[in-house]
This record gives sequence, C-alpha cells and structure tokens, in this order.
Amino acid sequence: MSELYIRVAEDESEEPMEIPSEDDGTVLLSSVAAQFPGACGLRYRNPESQCMRGVRLVEGVLHAPENDWGNLVYVVNYPKDNKRKMDEIDAASAVKIKRGFQKTSDLIVLGLPWKTTEQDLKDYFSTFGEVIMVQVKRDAKTGNSKGFGFVRFTDYETQMKVIAQRHMIDGRWCDCKLPNSKACPDEPMRSRKIFVGRCTEDMTTDDLRQYFMQYGEVTDVFIPKPFRAFAFVTFADDQVAQALCGEDLIIKGVSVHISNAEPKHNNIHQLFPHFPGGSASLAAMFDRSQYLFPTSHV
Repeated sequence: MSELYIRVAEDESEEPMEIPSEDDGTVLLSSVAAQFPGACGLRYRNPESQCMRGVRLVEGVLHAPENDWGNLVYVVNYPKDNKRKMDEIDAASAVKIKRGFQKTSDLIVLGLPWKTTEQDLKDYFSTFGEVIMVQVKRDAKTGNSKGFGFVRFTDYETQMKVIAQRHMIDGRWCDCKLPNSKACPDEPMRSRKIFVGRCTEDMTTDDLRQYFMQYGEVTDVFIPKPFRAFAFVTFADDQVAQALCGEDLIIKGVSVHISNAEPKHNNIHQLFPHFPGGSASLAAMFDRSQYLFPTSHV
C-alpha cells in the first residue's frame, strides 16, 4: 500500500508538516518528535464540536481517531515544563538576535604598562573574540606610551564580556571601559580634569601624580591650601579623565572618590544655594586657584 502522510503543526495557525505513517496506519511518536523535538502527543479540533481532542497514544504509537486520519491538521503536544523551557529559549534567542544588531564601540583600556605594544594588545584581546582595531596612545614628540589605548571587537557580546572584568596585561591589572563620549554621545566634550574627594593631609601632589600616572599622562596636580580634603588631577587626554569618573580608588590606604570637575558657573550655586552673597561671593573665594567643586563631591 502507498505511504500515508498526516499533517502536523506546532500551532493551528502555522503551516503544517507531513509526517509519514506506518504500514498499519499508525504514526510513531518518535516520527513526530524527530521533526518536533520534545513532542509527547497530538491533538486535533473536532469538526463537529469544535473542541480539541487528544489522539490515543499506546506505548509510543499514535492511533488514528476512528481509524482514519482524514485531512485534519494535528497539533503537537508538549509537556508543560518543556514548553516553558522552549519559550525561554525562544526569548533568549530573540535577545541574542537583538544584540546582534547592536554596534560595537571603541573601548578605552586604562593602566597599560609602558612596554605594551599594539601587537601585545591584539594578542591578549583576541582570546575573547575577533578584534577589529587596537591602538596604544603615544606621545607625539617622544613616541612613548601614554599608559592607555583602545580596542574594538566585531561582536557586541564579546565587548560586554570584556567590559565586565579586569584584565592582567603584561603583569599589570587594566580596566576596559566605554568612554563617556561613546556612552552619552549627546553630551558636550568633557574636561580633562578630575575631582579627587576624601583626600587626607598626608597625601602630596607627588603621591597623586605617581598614582594616577598608571592610567595615563598627568599634566597637573593641585591640592588647595589651606587643606580642604580634596584635590584636582588633570590628564593629557579627556577620555582617561572621564573613564575614571564615578570610581572609588585606594590611595595610601584611603578610599577616595573620583568625579568630574565641572566649570564653576554650572555648579557653585547648586552646591551652596544659601551661601551669603550668593554664587558671586563663592566664585571670588575660589578665584585664587581657578579650581572648583564638582557637583558630586562626596
């Protein structure tokens, strides 16, 4: 006798697939599961009552209702737990597909040893995924490394994985971050100066310079006098400064907080709204140094 096929689909609204029956007219559950992994049975809609009916299953064999499969579309049954798992897999796949369309960005690599070359960077980061670009920033006059660089990956998920951890490169721990200009493209260019809060009196300008040089070239360090428990550090590159903002760092055993050193007109009045004489008096008080409190200074 000619081989008989029955029409099976995951859902009534989907296009059915033809599944072969056996010589005796039955259908093996394994034949259904081969096309629909996890299937545990079949059901169909009764043409008269319009209710769903289950197909009889005996020891892995599906039997035709009233000995005739007819021209109906049979819908696959899944165990409840398995169905939930499949839904979760579909959702995860959707997220993965969505991420696949997200573009990667240049990541700033902070704290590079002076000896690290672009080939060293590429060799290290290639262990995470395909690298599109690497760059070690160097002084235009001397050619010496500035202690930081950039890397870009092909895959967005690789980028997120790299950002989520610290990296030991040539014997030194380095951080990989999205520069602020990439994270918030609508923001104006940021300052190269950072505000270092919670300083102690035994911290000198040399201490701060020596510490922050590991992140990039430092052009200036300023500690106000009389001592006010804060300092300012200026980098040659604004991306290094902005990458450090929001960090809590340990200097000489003390936790200091790094924030953006904003222009005075943007923040003095916000910091001291009730200061006698208003912001003009405050500005005059700090004019000697030309360094001002940031908005976030705690």
